[in-house]
Amino acid sequence: MSKPAILKASDITDELRDEIFGISVQAVEQFQLEREVAAYIKKELDSKHGQTWHVIVGKNFGSYVTHEKGHFIYFYIGPLAFLVFKTA
Repeated sequence: MSKPAILKASDITDELRDEIFGISVQAVEQFQLEREVAAYIKKELDSKHGQTWHVIVGKNFGSYVTHEKGHFIYFYIGPLAFLVFKTA
């Protein structure tokens, strides 16, 4: 059973947030490697919400990104951090 997502920062709608949480939980349940988790989430979001989504998953990383307004979220599921954002 997956742990709940813990939101750290976001500028997306509640509906999109919940969808990304759901997709991310599915990915964590299906895959072991962080790279595979990230790839699954990206493919789902690109398919459902158009390109170009970027997904970073891991336990220790830094970032500095530019994103489309209304398309950024940073959260945790267990020990894994998720940075998900869309660019034009």
